[in-house]
Amino acid sequence: MMLFQFMQRLNRKQKIAVVLLLDLLLVPLALLFTFAVQELPTSPVALLQQTLPVLPYAMIAIAWFSLWLGLPQIQLKSYERHAVGLTAIVTVVAMVVIAGFSMLVGPKLPVGALIVFGLSYFLFLVAQRAVLYQVVLALYRRARPNRQVLIYGAGNTGTQLAQALKAHDEIMPVAFVDDNKSLQGVTLMGLPVHPPSRIAHLVQERNIDRVLLAMPSQSHPKQIQITQRLQRLGLDVHALPSFAQLIGEEALVDKLTPVAPQNFLGRAACDVSLQDASESYTGRVVLVSGAGGSIGSELCRQVLACRPTKLILYELSELALYTVHQELLQMLEGSAIELVPVLGSVTDPRQVRQVLAEHNVQVVLHAAAYKHVPLVEANPLAGLANNVFGTQTLATVAAEYGVERFILISSDKAVRPTNVMGASKRLAELVVQDRAGRSDTIFTMVRFGNVLGSSGSVIPLFQEQIARGGPVTVTDPRVKRYFMTISEAVQLVLQAGSEAKGGEVFVLDMGEPVSILSLARQVIESAGYSVRDDQIPDGDIAIDIIGLRPGEKMEEELTLCQELIPTRHAKIRCAREAVLSEIEVASFLRTLRQVVAAGDARGARNLIARWVEGYESFGTVVGTTPVAPAPQILESNAADTTVRAAAAD
Repeated sequence: MMLFQFMQRLNRKQKIAVVLLLDLLLVPLALLFTFAVQELPTSPVALLQQTLPVLPYAMIAIAWFSLWLGLPQIQLKSYERHAVGLTAIVTVVAMVVIAGFSMLVGPKLPVGALIVFGLSYFLFLVAQRAVLYQVVLALYRRARPNRQVLIYGAGNTGTQLAQALKAHDEIMPVAFVDDNKSLQGVTLMGLPVHPPSRIAHLVQERNIDRVLLAMPSQSHPKQIQITQRLQRLGLDVHALPSFAQLIGEEALVDKLTPVAPQNFLGRAACDVSLQDASESYTGRVVLVSGAGGSIGSELCRQVLACRPTKLILYELSELALYTVHQELLQMLEGSAIELVPVLGSVTDPRQVRQVLAEHNVQVVLHAAAYKHVPLVEANPLAGLANNVFGTQTLATVAAEYGVERFILISSDKAVRPTNVMGASKRLAELVVQDRAGRSDTIFTMVRFGNVLGSSGSVIPLFQEQIARGGPVTVTDPRVKRYFMTISEAVQLVLQAGSEAKGGEVFVLDMGEPVSILSLARQVIESAGYSVRDDQIPDGDIAIDIIGLRPGEKMEEELTLCQELIPTRHAKIRCAREAVLSEIEVASFLRTLRQVVAAGDARGARNLIARWVEGYESFGTVVGTTPVAPAPQILESNAADTTVRAAAAD
């Protein structure tokens, strides 16, 4: 510790002087070694005594030349190839100086002795610096506690990192870890290479708390997997930046976008001309509920192309409404179409009535719904209130104010549902069907399956999981779903809505159902990674089978009946399905309002089991449970009776 404190007090010039003094002390030592290994008539000590008179002058000459070259100024940790070359030059100069004084003053040394002196002096200088470096490093490490680290990756990057860290005062690499079995057990840069299975043992034995990941060429998912495994051991993991990051090209890499969802459709996307259909929207006031959602926002874009006089964006989410409003404003720059953002819920009768009356709405496209199956399954009352009461409120007020067309965006999950979300959409369909024919408003609905790329849909989820390094989760290897792009779904919705006469259930032809497991493989491979399975154990991304979530089916259906009536468009067909009477619809709405007001989730599921055809759900209680009347419940158009659920897509 005292030696370390002494070294700390030395300034730069004093340190140079110490190194130069040690270099000069090696001159007589090298001469003594030379005399000892040569067969000379005089003893080595006697010969050294004979050179003592001229030795100081020789040392002064060597010191001057060494300082002129800058050899003592080179830091010990920077003593590399260039410094070794300077050392060789100083050695040659020392040989010439000793030879000159030997010829002038004596004793005369043979050429062989001079060569041995030069070689020994060169080796002594190099060895001295190596020893000094280790001594100084040891003193620093003893005086300052250092951090011991593992280097994961024993390739070129890892070895270069180890070389750089050996000159670091506070970080000391203790070993390599590498998956390559051919490297395991060897020693590189003075450090052993261990298999990953020994990491836990090394951490405990060497008190390691940090791992440096030196594998920049490894795929991003593989690096994330290794990082997560190390973090589970309580280790702090730092990754060496890639070459792209070091040279500033990472921005280019960040701009690479995932493959477009429509590339996974497995069929050609349908492009529908809206020339004829646009007449139903041209020059009219159109309201889109759930305008900030995936389907709602696309409806807004395509409706604008039909040139309405006014487009009303009805949305509960402030952020979603702001986003779609800003986008559409840019599209309408220089146009006479009026854009009206309305922040609110379609379950609020007073606000709905005010909006429809104030703007003289002529067409309603009702896309607002809670649609995420697991969330609605966990919150059945909120899902039912939003999807059923929102539809009832909007449909009732639309009929009251003489709206020309009311088009409900429905779902294939409404057909023989196994979840509350699907059941709520089926009840919403029944409400719309009940309204059809009882007013001048044309009420219709369009039913289709999953939309590629929409919020919460499977492909963005897969891409997000891949970005995190996996695994990609699939509920069951047998699960299949119908898919359609957002654009073609909305085109067909607008086309079907324009052809409606009232009460139809339009079903979109979505092609053959797609295996979700196959889809997961496609998304992984399209991102440039391989699937890790039994055939490829070293693959990048694994696919985990997690089991069906509550309310999910193996395969969805599009109709309750087998008979589908063709329409003018090949992709649009009409289903003949049974409807409830006006009294039955009023009955289930009244009961639903009671169970929602009472917070009775069990009663809500019983109601669904009674009124929704084919509904089956785990935990459903079959049979009826009397629901106590709630005197405080008013009629359906009273604001106090309506649950204020979100109208987000």
